[in-house]
Amino acid sequence: MIGFYDYTVILTYISFASAVSGIFCASTGHVRWAIVFLAFSGLCDMFDGKIARTKKERTEDEKNFGIQIDSLCDVVCFGVFPIVLCYQLGMRYIGSMILLVFYGLAGVIRLGYFNVMEAKRQNETDEARKYYQGLPITSMAIALPLLFVISPLLHSALAFKVLLHLLVAIVGLLFVTDFKLRKPSVRELILLVAVIAAAVLVILFAWQSWWRLMHRI
Repeated sequence: MIGFYDYTVILTYISFASAVSGIFCASTGHVRWAIVFLAFSGLCDMFDGKIARTKKERTEDEKNFGIQIDSLCDVVCFGVFPIVLCYQLGMRYIGSMILLVFYGLAGVIRLGYFNVMEAKRQNETDEARKYYQGLPITSMAIALPLLFVISPLLHSALAFKVLLHLLVAIVGLLFVTDFKLRKPSVRELILLVAVIAAAVLVILFAWQSWWRLMHRI
């Protein structure tokens, strides 16, 4: 069989499977579960690089495959999947769809550029990357679940749609904006995981009750 199947890419494959499952959910109207799958894909992506670097004797082919397969999966997990999800959440107007096309294109450009620069960097050093260049595409797996969690506070479907459009536009623009963003420390990463986990629990067990309560006020 072609490809590489060692433990360094397992989380990447799990993230991809989660995203495809989420696309199924979004396409059939199960938006809450789609959001959960998006958050789970994001969690997997946070740790796949760290796991890959634990294998010290990777060949050049394995390293290059890891770069390529990670970005290819990211296109689906944090590019195509959020587009489908945002469409189901109400971005169905011509302007909305143009914005979603921009978001997807910005994500693809970012990942293509990352592949070129990361392959070059790994040929020069084995050190872990300390900064992101531009906003990482995984960011939508944090931002969209958090927006969904706070949506009952907005009291209006229109307000939610406005914020959703702004979120997609800003995140897409930041994908291709040239700035340095420090990678989170272990403590910050644990905090991010805790925040995402809390959001998932709210979505799964309390979101509907919260929505009804807020709209009675």
